[in-house]
This record gives sequence, structure tokens and C-alpha cells, in this order.
Amino acid sequence: MMELYLALKTLHVIGATMLLGTGAGIAFFMLMAHRTGDARIIAHVAGIVVIADTIFTASAVILQPITGAALANIAGWPLFEGWIGLSLLLYVVTGLFWLPVVWMQWRMRNLARAAAAARKDLPAEYHWLFRLWFACGFPAFAAVIGIVWLMVAKPNL
Repeated sequence: MMELYLALKTLHVIGATMLLGTGAGIAFFMLMAHRTGDARIIAHVAGIVVIADTIFTASAVILQPITGAALANIAGWPLFEGWIGLSLLLYVVTGLFWLPVVWMQWRMRNLARAAAAARKDLPAEYHWLFRLWFACGFPAFAAVIGIVWLMVAKPNL
């Protein structure tokens, strides 16, 4: 049983690392591309971001609750109480911000591609979406940091 627990814990930590690392990386690269104001660069980077979010973030989003529930079950911890319950609440908060962000990234990518192809400036919709995307990142990132802290500290709540 200990081997299974350690394997699940390893997968859980990898999933948490992927969520945190991919989220931070995506935010950094999108911000750097946006700052250029160049629709071609933004379209290219946003295309990569959409792929990374689809492969890495979505995989971790699926992996985390599965491995977390299995770990809690093996350890005998109640799922909806204490630090695990708070982690799950923060996980939902993260998802409420992440799901619209995924759509925004796709839309910003498409708007940047269209502007680049037409050799035009980025439209107002792109800039509005970027501001909204940027704003959504703060609570989502803070929630993920909170989840990681809860996983490490396991406070008695």
C-alpha cells in the first residue's frame, strides 16, 4: 500500500508543479508577447500557449482530483473537511477563472492571427480580452499558490 501511496503522491506533486509552472510560464510568455504590440508575435506565442494549456494544464487539471482523492482515501482523510476541503474550494475557484481564460487565449490568438494576416493593428476586442485575461490570472494564481501551501503545511483547520 505504501508503494501505491508514494506513486500517487509523486503524480500529485507533478500535477501541482505542472499547474503552477505552466500557469506562470503561459502568463509570462503571453505578457511578453503582448508588450511587443506585434500581431504576428502575439499570434505565434498565443498559438503555443493554447497548445501548452491544452496539453499540460488540462492534463494536470484532470490528474489532480483523481490522485488527491486516492491519496486522501488511502490516508483516511475526509475529502470535504479541513485543509483538503479548503483545497477543493480553491480548486473550484481556480477552475472558475481558468475556463474563461482558456477561451480568451483562443480568441486572442485568432484575433492576432487575423490582424497579422490583414497587416492591421490588433482590434479593441483583443485589448479588452487581454486586460480581462490578465485580471483573471491573479485570483487563479493566488488560489493555486494557496492549494500548494495547504498541501505542504496540512494545517489543522
